[in-house]
Amino acid sequence: MDDVSRRLWNTAIDESDYTEHSEKYQTAIMDQYKLYVEMTDRMSVRRATANTFFLLVNSTVFAFIGPLTQNAPVQQDSVLVLTFGMLLVQCGAWFWLLRSYRQLNSAKFRVIGALEERLPAAPWFRAEWAAIGGGKDKSKYWPVTQLEQWVPVVFALAYVTLLVIVTVN
Repeated sequence: MDDVSRRLWNTAIDESDYTEHSEKYQTAIMDQYKLYVEMTDRMSVRRATANTFFLLVNSTVFAFIGPLTQNAPVQQDSVLVLTFGMLLVQCGAWFWLLRSYRQLNSAKFRVIGALEERLPAAPWFRAEWAAIGGGKDKSKYWPVTQLEQWVPVVFALAYVTLLVIVTVN
C-alpha cells in the first residue's frame, strides 16, 4: 500500500461506526466537513480576487508611470515622491493581506484535517498533502502562497527603482 492510500483511510473509523445509533453523528460530521471545505474554497477565491485586483492596479500604474515621468518638471518631484510612497504603502498592504490569507488557510487546513479524523477517509488533508510531498518537495508542488507574496515585493522594488531614476535625473 502506498503512502497516499495509507494516509487516506482512517483506521480508527470503520463500518461499525455507521450503525443506526451513530448515523446522525456521522452525518453531522460530514455536513460540517462539507461546509467547512466549501468555506475554505470560498476564501481561496476571495484571495485570488484580491490578488487580481492588486495585480491589475499595479500593472496599470506601472504601464502609465513611465511615460508620465519622462518629461516631468523638477517641481513635480514632490508629487512623484508622494505618489510612489502611496504605491509602496499599497504594495505593503497587498503583501500583508496575502500573508494573512496564507495564515488563515493554514489554520483552516488543520481544522479540515481534524474533521477528517472522524471520517472514513482523509482525502484532502492527509492523503493529498502526502501525495504532493507536504509542500517541501518543489518538484511535486510549490505552494502558491509562497510564490504570490513575491509579486508585491517585485512591484515595490520596481517603484523604488523608478523613483530613484526619476528623482536623480
